[in-house]
Amino acid sequence: MNYEVKADALNAALDNAVFPAAAVQRPVLSGSMSVSPAHSAFVDGYLRKGMEVELKSVNGAVAADGGFAVPEEIDAVIGATLKQASPIRAIANVVQVGSAGYRKLVTQNGVASGWAAETAARPETDTPRFNEILPSFGDLYANPAASQAMLDDAQFDVEAWLASEIATEFARAEGSAFVRGDGVNKPTGFLTAPVNDNDDATRAFGTLQYVASGASGAFRADEPEDALIELVHSLRAPYRQGASWVMNSATLAMIRKMKTADGAFLWQAGLGAGQPDSLLGYPVVEAEEMPDIAAGSLSIAFGNFKAGYLIAERAETSILRDPYSNKPYVHFYATKRVGGIVSNSEAIKLMRFSVS
Repeated sequence: MNYEVKADALNAALDNAVFPAAAVQRPVLSGSMSVSPAHSAFVDGYLRKGMEVELKSVNGAVAADGGFAVPEEIDAVIGATLKQASPIRAIANVVQVGSAGYRKLVTQNGVASGWAAETAARPETDTPRFNEILPSFGDLYANPAASQAMLDDAQFDVEAWLASEIATEFARAEGSAFVRGDGVNKPTGFLTAPVNDNDDATRAFGTLQYVASGASGAFRADEPEDALIELVHSLRAPYRQGASWVMNSATLAMIRKMKTADGAFLWQAGLGAGQPDSLLGYPVVEAEEMPDIAAGSLSIAFGNFKAGYLIAERAETSILRDPYSNKPYVHFYATKRVGGIVSNSEAIKLMRFSVS
């Protein structure tokens, strides 16, 4: 007698009696009730049960190695959350790359021209100088865990949990690296670039200009707003279109108290929904990774980060399901290759809290 066949029939009957399909309603990320076959196979087969599904790895590994691409619905949520939680990502130039060998060329000085009489000779003019930008890359990863019992619960929203955990960890690591990363297996932050107080005409490419606040570890006592105005106008006019301030909340709290001679506040709240707060007419971005005001600190940045800072990343997030290393928990090891570097040192200016 074939007991295995009978057991299969019994299991099917129990499933229909105890767990009717209509009783389980799993939320979807996109807001639509239609779920793609790849998404269903990934969530139901791979995340919940650890089954190997027919999804290709973005890094070219075979399925047996555990390299699976995150479905489009989950990856979209991760990207959206990163943009909200990682402020530099929201204002920088973000490009999608296929490998870690990405390079960018930036011209310096432009093409020179001259005037001449109708029949006069036309001597050769200066040509632009090219500078190669090579972002430093690193593997950004997160490794959240859930118990198998939680994953087996049909009411547990695996997609939302996974996206939230990964996005939170990625945003924390990115926010720090884009500001002050040392470039060793991670992006190079804009605060780790060399700095001096020379203007654009005399400063070496790749070196950021700073404007002194006028006092050590503080704004100068008389007319402290003048240093902010000088910082704005140290940035050339073409870059000021689209420029923004970057500072942490403690620095912003100090600046919000500043007034002009006629009693008007320098800081202005956004008047409409979705409108950012502004300082001297430019939006303010709060980045808690910026240092507090101290002697010699670079606590305020002002510039066009779309032109000045480059973020390069692989388009897809890879995820590995690991139910073995820490039983009874299942780990979801997610990784994404991200790089960053200052791409145009003329487009970002800093304020140093020093006398000169």
